Amino acid sequence: MYSGKLKTATYQFFILLAVLTISGGLQAREYVIQPEHNNAQSVIDKAADGDTVHFTSGIHKENLNVHKSLIITGESGTILDGGNQGDVLRVHAPNVTVRDLHIRYSGHNLTKMNAGIFVEKSAENILVENNTFYANGFGIWLNKAVKPRILNNKIHAKPEVRSQDRGNGIHLSGTTHGIIKANEVWDTRDGIYIENSQHNILEKNILHDLRYGIHYMYSYSNRVIENHTYNTRTGYALMQSKYLTVLNNTSSHDRNYGMLLNFITHSTLANNRIQKVKEGAGYVTGGSAILGAEGKAVFIYNSQFNKIHDNLFAHSDIGIHLTAGSEDNQVYGNAFINNRVQVKYVATRQQDWSHEGRGNYWSDYLGWDLDADGIGDKQYEPNDAVDKLLWKYPMSRILMSSPAIETLRWVQEQFPVLRPQGVRDSAPMMQSPFTLQTKETSS
Repeated sequence: MYSGKLKTATYQFFILLAVLTISGGLQAREYVIQPEHNNAQSVIDKAADGDTVHFTSGIHKENLNVHKSLIITGESGTILDGGNQGDVLRVHAPNVTVRDLHIRYSGHNLTKMNAGIFVEKSAENILVENNTFYANGFGIWLNKAVKPRILNNKIHAKPEVRSQDRGNGIHLSGTTHGIIKANEVWDTRDGIYIENSQHNILEKNILHDLRYGIHYMYSYSNRVIENHTYNTRTGYALMQSKYLTVLNNTSSHDRNYGMLLNFITHSTLANNRIQKVKEGAGYVTGGSAILGAEGKAVFIYNSQFNKIHDNLFAHSDIGIHLTAGSEDNQVYGNAFINNRVQVKYVATRQQDWSHEGRGNYWSDYLGWDLDADGIGDKQYEPNDAVDKLLWKYPMSRILMSSPAIETLRWVQEQFPVLRPQGVRDSAPMMQSPFTLQTKETSS
């Protein structure tokens, strides 16, 4: 009888021990670091996996290496100051959390990748949330990191420093399965820069006053969802990448391009809203206007086999500009509203921008819909000889209503052999799906 009770008690003890071990109940400790003690590195080295290191309010002048799976936190007014050298935090261990800190003044050697937080390849599953980064070389550098989570941080640099001398706010290099969400980045070089990184999610970030808001290079199978850019030179610079999913993003008052696609293939751009991209629009620090440049809602260069649908391109110098073999893309369901030039495309091959009987909405379409099916009865051709004349000689716009221009358009309609190759929409939509969102404002 006693043997059975002993076995039961022993079993219950080991169950309790396992629960306590899993929850950290037997091991987790909290270490509190005061700014005047200057012993943070020794405390971090002494702490065990699962422990918490808590910095109290004040300025802690530190350059720290983290080799344990720790929770590193602060309270209101806690500042980690790197003294303008090296990294403020360099994380080597997996399962580290960095939360509620103000991290500033790392080194500024961009070749050495000095950062507010530098994450090594070995630091899998890091969580960086609710921190503020200021005047670091790079804000956060993820070096071949696996499953990082970068959430709700504010990252900015000194606006008086030249743009090319600043690092990026969040830099992903060889990073996989990361989540970069709800961060605000401004006055760095690029907001979020991604190179050779796969299967990451960039979601609900706010990026402004930058060179590029989001900058992709040689990265595959990533998702860009519900981000917002403004006052950048380019909101979304997507380059040398494929299998990107770009959904529900916005760009407003960006300067050169809302979205730039350069060697992008097999990707989807849908439900994005790009407005008021105009050369000279907004205020971009550390740069200057490009003489003769035009603000393009979308610029597509040598990009093929993409789906571009249900987007808004509005109130910009150019709605969409395609060049250098950008063919075999599906372009449909988009609304082109009040762009000075709706489409700029010069090629020797005709493209039809409609899919399964659904084209795009064009605010300057002058056709009709006699059968009331919502699709225009006359195809839309934005790149006729008159358009090309206006691109080459902008001052000729003063002749738009002249008999000569009307005669030129009549001749090319009557003699199709004189009609240049370019874009046509064989099923233009009569109504815009974005009517309520596209009123021009004074902002």
